Amino acid sequence: MLQKFKKHIETKFPFLQGKKLLIAISGGIDSVVLTHLLSELNFDISLAHCNFNLRRKESGLDEEFVKKLSQKTSNQIFTINFETEKFARKNKQSTQIAARNLRYNWFKELTKEHNFEAVLTGHHADDNLETFLINLTRGSGLDGFTGIPEINGNIVRPLLIFSRDEIINYAKENNIEWREDASNASTKYIRNKIRHQVVPVLKEINPSLLESFSKTTENLKESKEIIIDRIDEVSLEIISSKNNSIRINIEEIQQLSNPKAYLYQLLKKYQFTEWNDVSNLLSAQSGKQILSETHRLIKNRDFLLISEINFSTAPEITFEVKENQSEIIKPIHLTFEEVHQKTIENKQTIYVAKELLSYPLTIRKWENGDYFYPSGMTGKKKLSKYFKDEKFSLLEKEQTWLLCNSKNEIIWVIGKRQDNRFMFKKTNSKNIKVTIREK
Repeated sequence: MLQKFKKHIETKFPFLQGKKLLIAISGGIDSVVLTHLLSELNFDISLAHCNFNLRRKESGLDEEFVKKLSQKTSNQIFTINFETEKFARKNKQSTQIAARNLRYNWFKELTKEHNFEAVLTGHHADDNLETFLINLTRGSGLDGFTGIPEINGNIVRPLLIFSRDEIINYAKENNIEWREDASNASTKYIRNKIRHQVVPVLKEINPSLLESFSKTTENLKESKEIIIDRIDEVSLEIISSKNNSIRINIEEIQQLSNPKAYLYQLLKKYQFTEWNDVSNLLSAQSGKQILSETHRLIKNRDFLLISEINFSTAPEITFEVKENQSEIIKPIHLTFEEVHQKTIENKQTIYVAKELLSYPLTIRKWENGDYFYPSGMTGKKKLSKYFKDEKFSLLEKEQTWLLCNSKNEIIWVIGKRQDNRFMFKKTNSKNIKVTIREK
């Protein structure tokens, strides 16, 4: 197995050579064998062990075991204790999900602090098959059927080509000790139930199950690549960007063979999960919206608009600009300069008669009842009517900032239209040039 592993590393993971690596070690046979293999090949490895305090005395014995292993193999070790059940209750997560989140967040911290190039885990071929079957029972898209990725960011799983039996045989042949988690024998968890009750039956039907499964996942990965190519092609035709939002053309997507399937592929990275609701947006009234944990999807006339949820721009937040202040960075980058003449004419710049300003100025979002006197027009206009006439989407309205004086009068709908009352008066008088600066 050592020679097969060495060749696999050299072929599939040459970037690991000569790098600082961190092994996620539990004390179980897979991570222990991975440690021995990499030690035999003289890799620069350190160990990271999480004590989740879920198995009382046994959890402590696991920690003692990996500490002794680190001494035996002369590798640095990092350990941490988690109150996993308390964390799970607080965050309304299952114990397994909570443990996973705690573990990988800690790995990120260690990687950043100690400059590790990659985190290696002991997942093997049987883990891969079990994950596939779990996803099958829950209902999954193609992503759930392509198996555990060998490389996912800086997470690397070099044992995925090896079966559990191969790993056990190697450990026995080389007198390698490991810790057996008694909970692995329980069928309380779905993975263990599949491992002990489902997989043995499938292997009885097909003794070469793991090899067949490997071929299946490779075929599915190839099919996935075709889908990705098609989605990239479609994206160029139906997706555009405007005003910090992504727009999906509804008419174009409805002409595709299966709009719902295309929406799934286009939107899955934004963490939307209620796909029937997403699909129904295509025919919903304008203004209808759906939220994921990170993004918002809004029906706006002929488009679906995707934007990141940003709670820092709530309507009640205002920002002050004091007299003689030359710049403000948040919420939008503006500069203020005293000038005597106009030099630039565009939507990024306005000129305001200084004598008409009352400080402090404020930058805020629009509110019901707001009105202003749009430049180039006579009389006042409600801001809501202005937005409607200019065909602002809901997102555009929410993302628009106003520059106001101390009396809360609108000087500028920033980047859109200035108010007539505060226009540049005459050459050689004192005026303030206000300019939007690009990030």
